[in-house]
Amino acid sequence: MRNKYIESFEKAQTESKNVPEFRAGDTVRVAVRIKEGDKERVQNFEGICIALRGQGTGRTMNIRKIGANSVGVERIFPIYSDSIESIEVLRRGRVRRAKLFYLRELRGKKARIKELRRK
Repeated sequence: MRNKYIESFEKAQTESKNVPEFRAGDTVRVAVRIKEGDKERVQNFEGICIALRGQGTGRTMNIRKIGANSVGVERIFPIYSDSIESIEVLRRGRVRRAKLFYLRELRGKKARIKELRRK
């Protein structure tokens, strides 16, 4: 049971952000604002969403990509964070699970996810 004052505050926080509808299995590109010294830049992190958790302003997403030398890289992003500039859905994946942690053990072609076909 959540407090109604907290809910109204969170609603005001989440309405200002433009977050697309996505779920586990989708390939997303997250533009993250990075501050280095006194300079600031935007860096994209593109990968498969393997998990969504939480609710309200505490909602987070786990994004996994394969980096250099076939090393898996995972990052957890708070969806409503100020450091996230944009979230873009590139592909819709056809999966039967809400959490895709099994992808951590798979390599190469076995780690691919079929694309969801819309009729």
